[in-house]
Amino acid sequence: MSDWPLPLQEIIDEFKECFDRMERLELLFEYAKKLPHELETKDWTDENRVRGCQSEAHVECTIDENGGFQLHGAADANIVQGLIAILAIGVDGLPPSSVANIKPDFVDEMDVKASLTPSRANGFMNMFEMIRQTAEQMSN
Repeated sequence: MSDWPLPLQEIIDEFKECFDRMERLELLFEYAKKLPHELETKDWTDENRVRGCQSEAHVECTIDENGGFQLHGAADANIVQGLIAILAIGVDGLPPSSVANIKPDFVDEMDVKASLTPSRANGFMNMFEMIRQTAEQMSN
């Protein structure tokens, strides 16, 4: 078992309780509705666009008033928006240095990757790396 931030561990545990691929997808759709910091489409720019994603996905990273990491994002596909929401909830308020050290294998532990098309999985990895690198820059 990895040492995930508690909110992320709770999400992982919730996904592990799913019976099958369809139940995991339904849960992903539920998370899409829980996105804590939605990036409005008027704020979608080429700079915050996730490359290599088959859908239109955008993320921006900020620091809140307490010095905690905040992920703002949105996508035009519920699956992708669900993935953004899981990341946003899982890292919300953490020190940027902690976010920079999270490994993407929590997705394997949730058993969601098998439900993604190769291009969606690739897009997720690009988004994850974009967020991780930004968090790393913020912590320097």
